[in-house]
Amino acid sequence: MTVMTGKTAVIGLGKSGLSTVNFLLKNGVVPDVYDTREHPAGEDKLPQGCRLIKGELSGELLSGYDELIAGPGLSLALPALREAASRGTRIIGDIELFARYCKAPTVGVTGSNGKSTVVTLTALMAEAQGLNCGLGGNIGTPALDVLAEDRDCYVLELSSFELETTSSLKLAGAVILNLSEDHLDRYEGKMELYLAAKQRIFAHADKIIVNREDPATVPPDGHYFASFGGDEASYGITVKDGAEWLSCAGEPVMPVSALKICGRHNHMNALAAMALADTLGISREAQIKTLSSFAGLPHRCRLVRERNGVRWYNDSKATNVGSTLAAVAGLKSGLRGRIVLLAGGLGKGQDFTPVKNLLGHEVSLMLCFGRDGAMLKALGPETELFDTMAEAVAYADKHTRPGDIVLLAPACASFDQFKGFEDRGDQFAAMVESLA
Repeated sequence: MTVMTGKTAVIGLGKSGLSTVNFLLKNGVVPDVYDTREHPAGEDKLPQGCRLIKGELSGELLSGYDELIAGPGLSLALPALREAASRGTRIIGDIELFARYCKAPTVGVTGSNGKSTVVTLTALMAEAQGLNCGLGGNIGTPALDVLAEDRDCYVLELSSFELETTSSLKLAGAVILNLSEDHLDRYEGKMELYLAAKQRIFAHADKIIVNREDPATVPPDGHYFASFGGDEASYGITVKDGAEWLSCAGEPVMPVSALKICGRHNHMNALAAMALADTLGISREAQIKTLSSFAGLPHRCRLVRERNGVRWYNDSKATNVGSTLAAVAGLKSGLRGRIVLLAGGLGKGQDFTPVKNLLGHEVSLMLCFGRDGAMLKALGPETELFDTMAEAVAYADKHTRPGDIVLLAPACASFDQFKGFEDRGDQFAAMVESLA
């Protein structure tokens, strides 16, 4: 454990910033806090004795600190942060702070899609084993909030933004689930920069797990502990008595039909969680118990309602193209009718061409809305454009027939018309439930 010394500032308040401030105070460090917003979230909860400096960040001022703890929403390319770094000020994030104080085995998960499902499954497997497990990070609970002396292990969801400011995190198991275009507005439109940030998860990992169907998830030196995928190798899928089973090294573990989470992407999530659980020494019995009972997270490809033979699914968490492709692929198996896709919002600089390739094939009709809805509408003739999601829902209700699926998998962020993906999903579900 590293005891903090020197002058410290927290950059960015909000949920993670407030968590960092409280953690520092518990450990005898009184930080200054900087935020560019006039009314930053969490300002009313800031403990007394911490100075809050609002307004544009000054590189000269920040250079006066020994260490800056920057929130994940702040790009390290900001001029003030670059100037401070050039003058020798260390810039870290709350995950790096967690790494300094953590004493129990930890596993980490990153990737473009499926992170929250995999970390939740892994943490539930640990609990089924009787372990005191801390689950935190990008999933919504700051990692520092779950740090405690009595923990047996930790499971962390790690975003590329969090990994940018993390350099010494030791992990018993680490996995990149998949890589698809996301957050390219942060990475100068370059996938290689996004990938480099993700690959930082492997820096001090004991056992590395990769997606053998996605070469971008493999570390640069090509060495890893295990992989997951759709064949029988390592963690995979095998056939027993004519049915598909989750397997390990070709040995059947449990039938795919026993999973409550649907779609091939969720089969891959289950395999990744099994591999991570094995790095923590969690029994296969505890893994199977969890996989047999877990019904999925809200806003992740969940059935909202079946009405007049039409099934309506909420996958509002599909905020990038890759997650939309995964949702469509997961639902097309055994489909009797058509898929009507609801998509739109903030595109984040993505290339929507993969969505275009779905039109007229897996997706019969795409109903577009939101700020970048027109970009999606331009992908092909199998599209309609609306101002709002409510208008798209009403149209879908009138133009679907028994056997069809209506899928909200927007391929975009939600902040143009909603408070977040949860708000978007909740509003969608309410609209669907209220259909006459």
